[in-house]
Amino acid sequence: MKFGKEFKKQMVPEWAEAYMDYNGLKRILRELREYKQSKKHPAVTPSRDFEQKPPPAGTLSGGGGDVEDQVIDVNTFLGDGSKQFYMTKFLRQSEDGGEIEVTFFRKLDEEFNKVNTFYKDKLKEAKQEASQLNKQMDALVALRIKVKNPHQDGLNSERRDNIYSVMPLTRKTSGADTSGIELRGLNSDVKANGKDQQEPCPGASDDDAANANISSSVNTYDYKQDTLEVLESVRINNTLESPMSTIKGVFKDSKEEGLSFDKEELRRAEERLRVAFIEFYHKLRLLKHYSFVNLSAFSKIMKKYEKFSSRRASRSYMLIVDNSDLGNSDEVSNLVERVEATFIKNFSHSNRRKGMKLLRPKAKREKHKVSFLSGFFSGCSIALLFAIVLRVRARKLMDKEEGTQYMETIFPLYSLFVYIVLHLLMYAADIYFWRRYRINYPFIFGFKKGTELSYREVFLLSTGLVVLALGGFLANLHLEMDSSGKQYKTVNQLIPLGLLILILVITFCPFNILYRSSRFFFTRTLFHCISAPLYPETFPDFFLADQLTSQMQALRSFVLYICYYGLGEYSRRQSKCHKHGVYNTLYFVIAVIPFWMRFLQCIRRLCEEKDLKHLCNGLKYFSTIVAVITRTIYEIKKGKTSWMVLALISSAVATMMNTYWDIVVDWGLLQKRSKNKFLRDRLQVSHKSIYFVAMALNVVLRLAWMQLVLEFRLPSLHKMTVTTIYACLEIIRRGIWSFLRLENEHLNNVGQYRAFKSVPLPFSYNDEDDDKDD
Repeated sequence: MKFGKEFKKQMVPEWAEAYMDYNGLKRILRELREYKQSKKHPAVTPSRDFEQKPPPAGTLSGGGGDVEDQVIDVNTFLGDGSKQFYMTKFLRQSEDGGEIEVTFFRKLDEEFNKVNTFYKDKLKEAKQEASQLNKQMDALVALRIKVKNPHQDGLNSERRDNIYSVMPLTRKTSGADTSGIELRGLNSDVKANGKDQQEPCPGASDDDAANANISSSVNTYDYKQDTLEVLESVRINNTLESPMSTIKGVFKDSKEEGLSFDKEELRRAEERLRVAFIEFYHKLRLLKHYSFVNLSAFSKIMKKYEKFSSRRASRSYMLIVDNSDLGNSDEVSNLVERVEATFIKNFSHSNRRKGMKLLRPKAKREKHKVSFLSGFFSGCSIALLFAIVLRVRARKLMDKEEGTQYMETIFPLYSLFVYIVLHLLMYAADIYFWRRYRINYPFIFGFKKGTELSYREVFLLSTGLVVLALGGFLANLHLEMDSSGKQYKTVNQLIPLGLLILILVITFCPFNILYRSSRFFFTRTLFHCISAPLYPETFPDFFLADQLTSQMQALRSFVLYICYYGLGEYSRRQSKCHKHGVYNTLYFVIAVIPFWMRFLQCIRRLCEEKDLKHLCNGLKYFSTIVAVITRTIYEIKKGKTSWMVLALISSAVATMMNTYWDIVVDWGLLQKRSKNKFLRDRLQVSHKSIYFVAMALNVVLRLAWMQLVLEFRLPSLHKMTVTTIYACLEIIRRGIWSFLRLENEHLNNVGQYRAFKSVPLPFSYNDEDDDKDD
């Protein structure tokens, strides 16, 4: 694989614009090569004798040796905020192709200054976060001591060694800079050159080195300050992460509480700080990788320059790069090692293997058996489908009144599986295109690394469900049409219920089978949706709620199961659910629930963020609730012109509001003054026509409700079939919406270079509150 493709593949998607523009520099070098070839000066690869000697020590110049051998001269300038900027002067501008080379070095300086500044800013943020974690660990260790010894007011000399052996962070002694990144339990301050870092002895294990570092820090701790005094200025952060904390927050002005010194409080604080350490470690590794990849890119592009120009400038320019902040990654490397030692000692009971497994989860591997089983189930699905069609046509089931009545009764029960399978297929297609266009969906959804499902695995689940549903339907059909199966009519009717119970049992099964992590994530997110607004709204919560709004017919199929089996209709071989008051009530309520959940989620965000945009979004869902209610009433009360007018008006208003929100807010399209007309500035898909087709389809498919009100006559299709088709079209529309919704969310993260989730810390200090007030 060429370096350009590998370089793009290794980019952090949200930081893509902060990487060196390798392809842009290559284009300039191609112009230089073409110019050289047109002037009959073919590019010559420099030999070993042609390599330039390193410049003398103490100079910022890019040249070395004699003046006539000097190609470039690199100067350093101080800009705003004492930031260093580099400017290269090309000394051979008068020669052939000199203007192109001047353009190359000007572009090279722009990219180098951009990358170096970005790296320096991110390193500064990492230092600040390390300082925060330092204070958080002070409070955690003190809380541990207090919980284990509730009647002890201070530390006695006999227990100090044991306590400090688990204490990971320490403050500097008097006169030290409090903004540094010293980690308690690790012996030395972080230096730019890394000279103060102790190297492990040859042959020593990583555990021995970590323990040696931790033990050596005991002697540097300031014993004058009692650790438990930290708790006097610490309060617990209440982030309203549970229904109880939300209810408490409604009746309290402050989101901070005093420490209660119980084990449950300690457990929650340890869990939140553990997650914060893992996220911080992930940031450090990506920052270190960012430095390494860009350094490789600068080295590669300078080698190409030497090849195309036959000049010696790579070594001198790379010396400047290596001496810059970007080239000196010792601070990040030291922080990585110290975070590892701290985490292993305090959050994995000194078990290095367990700690590193948490800090560095393995990337998920694609398994061949997934592809094999997907293909196998797909073949079985096609065979079962053909078998059903042939059996129905051979017995001419649809030409008989009894057969038609049977299909009207049994088909709505199996349509639930059709909706679920189609939604899974659309989700698998979305995952495929998210990966293809480098949309970081695991980060947006908050999946743990290595637990996200690939599109192959989602496709496997959908094909497996198809086999179960078609197999059950074929068995049901066989027992119904075969004379020997007449005695099993009651059992025959229970097949759809058995399939539904099997799917629900697998979905909510607590055992480690069939992607337990993903099933648990789905269950937890679904519970958050149902419990709205008692839980804070996250992206997975409102994304799932939006998916449920497109599964209205599937939710009503659940109501049909309740009526059909709960009221004993299956035993009488009748379908009179619409005459039951309970069924009609549930038929109303179940269709409104997803929109009501989204409405409550919007109200929650409005209260937290005080942004009127969430109020408008809530009104949009409220208008949809009104439209669904009026359409349902009209569907039940046939022939009522007044209800038809109300249904048309309410549905038209809801459709206009939803369409505008989909295209302008959720997708970010139709922006004014965009360089891509009627679209947005950034686009992940290179074909612009895709966006216009998606907008047109969204408008057309949004009008599917008109069939329910105006009742278009399609003689060749049964009413239940038409309803199923329109429900499937809505699921397809939601699949298109999902892809563009995540694309817009990803681009918003890219615009803010947001590659990490924000983790709420468990403690706050009184001095921090004073700073906020100031």
